[in-house]
Amino acid sequence: MSPNSRFFPLVTSGAMTFDTEEASKVYDEVAPLPGEIVVTKKRISAFTGSDLEVVLRSKGINHLVLTGIATSGVVLSTLREAADKDYILTVLSDSCADQDEEVHRVLTTKIYPRQAEVIETQAWKP
Repeated sequence: MSPNSRFFPLVTSGAMTFDTEEASKVYDEVAPLPGEIVVTKKRISAFTGSDLEVVLRSKGINHLVLTGIATSGVVLSTLREAADKDYILTVLSDSCADQDEEVHRVLTTKIYPRQAEVIETQAWKP
């Protein structure tokens, strides 16, 4: 992890840990089923440093539905990179969260709609 990153020093300083059993626990309710593909996310964008794009392209997937924490971090970085890669994007605004509610509001109402359909979970039709 680069010392140039403002986020990753939190990891290397021990303020955040990912290598403990509890930190990396996958709960039964969302655990992958046998044979399901697991992509390990290594950077803020889900694409950077992972094989996510290879998996999606090999499966012919061109529409992504984004949710997560934080609206201004992981979701934003993944959305921007996915849009640049020409994926069709949907963001479930009520399934995203950010420490700053105003940042969340601005992103989901003003920024994200430029590159994605932004809807609430109840309106999403899988």
